[in-house]
Amino acid sequence: MDFELPESHRALQSSLRDFCERRVKPYAAQWDREETFPLEVVRELGQLGVMGILVGEQYGGAAMDSLAVAVAVEELARFDGSLALTVASHNGLGTSHLRVFGSEAQREKYLPRLATGEALGAWGLTEPGSGSDASGMKTTAVRQGSNWVLNGAKMFITQGTVGDVFVVLAVTSPQKRQKGITAFLLEKGMPGFSQRAIHGKLGMRSSDTAELVMEDVEVPDANRVGEVDHGFIDTMKILDKGRITIGALAVGLARGALEESTRYARERTAFGQPIAEFQALRWMMADMATETDAARLLVHRAARLADAGLPYSREASMAKLFASEVATRACGKAVQIHGGYGYTREFPVERYLRDAKLCEIGEGTSEIQRTIIARETFKGT
Repeated sequence: MDFELPESHRALQSSLRDFCERRVKPYAAQWDREETFPLEVVRELGQLGVMGILVGEQYGGAAMDSLAVAVAVEELARFDGSLALTVASHNGLGTSHLRVFGSEAQREKYLPRLATGEALGAWGLTEPGSGSDASGMKTTAVRQGSNWVLNGAKMFITQGTVGDVFVVLAVTSPQKRQKGITAFLLEKGMPGFSQRAIHGKLGMRSSDTAELVMEDVEVPDANRVGEVDHGFIDTMKILDKGRITIGALAVGLARGALEESTRYARERTAFGQPIAEFQALRWMMADMATETDAARLLVHRAARLADAGLPYSREASMAKLFASEVATRACGKAVQIHGGYGYTREFPVERYLRDAKLCEIGEGTSEIQRTIIARETFKGT
């Protein structure tokens, strides 16, 4: 078992750390406060190859692997969870669905722009009335000759208003429930296709989130991604890898909370000495450090299994479940360590705590992850 990152991954990690110190850390609090999507910075990440980590070189991508995505997302989340979420969702959801299940014509048309960040990808599964239960999906796609007509709405879609290319799931065979769902490619500006920004979120405030509305949106069959009625099966494969990246995002937030806490504890004095000398706080940070390292190992294990072509669904759920709950605990402790200052915007730990909560909800709640882990565990006994 090799615990060292490959040289290429260490180089990616180092370059992103330098980039974040210059282009993210000084501005992340303002982006959060103003709910500003940092499009210019996202474009710069595209120039660094971060927006096309998994995309093949023939389409202009970096042709790296799931472990590289985990490394990149963790490094970004250390400084800004919202920006990390943008990179995670762009690489892991919309772009990956197209990359894995799209036709060659679709890949050639869309992947080069997605890989460089010139275009942003979004992925539409969740609806106002259905999330974990895909069988409750109401968006429909009805075939009319060589075209499909889509009607319905999607909710909480990352990159919903800033996205250019959308992979949207719709019911094509209602009698089959979740086994009758198909994926389609939509582009911003299509007649009948609109987006409404969602503001006032608890956290991830500079990540773009929106509701998508489809009113008689007509698309050619060439825009169908994958086989008819096979969309949900494909979606499960996309979500498994997405859970690895959300786990990595959670690790980055936990790491940020720990690093900010140790810095603050060295500088803040009470009763004539730095608060870092008090055993109660040292034990809190010991727990934070231990759990963060354990979460990272789970994330990297799942990523390496995925990259090796081995089964990893159970491991991805374990990584996502554990890392997300570690992040919430670590960020909560960080606020406690900072005391009254931790409850203000003067320090980033309050933002980290707000951002961390999404990791327990997005791409499958903690309850869903426990259900998957239990199911897979019983299979092996």
